Amino acid sequence: MFQRILRRVTTAANADDGMSTAEYAIGTIAAAAFAAVLYAIVKGDGIVSALTSLINRALSVNF
Repeated sequence: MFQRILRRVTTAANADDGMSTAEYAIGTIAAAAFAAVLYAIVKGDGIVSALTSLINRALSVNF
Protein backbone atom coordinates (compact mmCIF):
# COMPACT_ATOMS: atom_id res chain seq x y z
CA MET A 1 0.00 0.00 0.00
CA PHE A 2 2.72 2.47 1.01
CA GLN A 3 4.79 1.61 -2.07
CA ARG A 4 1.84 2.34 -4.35
CA ILE A 5 1.21 5.74 -2.71
CA LEU A 6 4.91 6.58 -2.86
CA ARG A 7 5.01 5.63 -6.56
CA ARG A 8 2.01 7.90 -7.31
CA VAL A 9 3.56 10.83 -5.46
CA THR A 10 6.90 10.33 -7.18
CA THR A 11 5.26 10.07 -10.60
CA ALA A 12 3.21 13.22 -10.00
CA ALA A 13 6.26 15.14 -8.78
CA ASN A 14 8.39 14.11 -11.75
CA ALA A 15 5.68 14.66 -14.36
CA ASP A 16 6.27 18.43 -14.51
CA ASP A 17 10.02 18.88 -14.82
CA GLY A 18 10.03 22.43 -16.16
CA MET A 19 8.01 25.35 -17.38
CA SER A 20 6.09 25.06 -20.59
CA THR A 21 6.15 27.58 -23.39
CA ALA A 22 2.93 29.18 -22.14
CA GLU A 23 4.43 29.67 -18.68
CA TYR A 24 7.53 31.28 -20.21
CA ALA A 25 5.30 33.59 -22.25
CA ILE A 26 3.27 34.65 -19.20
CA GLY A 27 6.48 35.21 -17.21
CA THR A 28 7.97 37.30 -20.01
CA ILE A 29 4.83 39.42 -20.32
CA ALA A 30 4.73 39.97 -16.56
CA ALA A 31 8.40 41.00 -16.49
CA ALA A 32 7.89 43.41 -19.40
CA ALA A 33 4.84 44.95 -17.72
CA PHE A 34 6.77 45.37 -14.46
CA ALA A 35 9.64 47.01 -16.36
CA ALA A 36 7.22 49.39 -18.08
CA VAL A 37 5.70 50.41 -14.74
CA LEU A 38 9.15 51.01 -13.23
CA TYR A 39 10.20 53.02 -16.27
CA ALA A 40 7.08 55.19 -16.01
CA ILE A 41 7.75 55.80 -12.32
CA VAL A 42 11.42 56.67 -12.81
CA LYS A 43 10.63 58.87 -15.81
CA GLY A 44 8.32 61.07 -13.67
CA ASP A 45 9.45 64.59 -12.74
CA GLY A 46 9.41 63.96 -8.98
CA ILE A 47 11.82 61.03 -9.18
CA VAL A 48 14.16 62.78 -11.59
CA SER A 49 14.38 65.88 -9.38
CA ALA A 50 14.85 63.75 -6.24
CA LEU A 51 17.67 61.77 -7.85
CA THR A 52 19.29 64.96 -9.16
CA SER A 53 19.10 66.52 -5.71
CA LEU A 54 20.57 63.40 -4.12
CA ILE A 55 23.47 63.32 -6.56
CA ASN A 56 24.14 67.05 -6.11
CA ARG A 57 24.21 66.65 -2.33
CA ALA A 58 26.53 63.66 -2.60
CA LEU A 59 28.94 65.53 -4.85
CA SER A 60 29.02 68.63 -2.66
CA VAL A 61 30.07 66.88 0.57
CA ASN A 62 33.13 68.47 2.17
CA PHE A 63 35.68 66.12 3.71
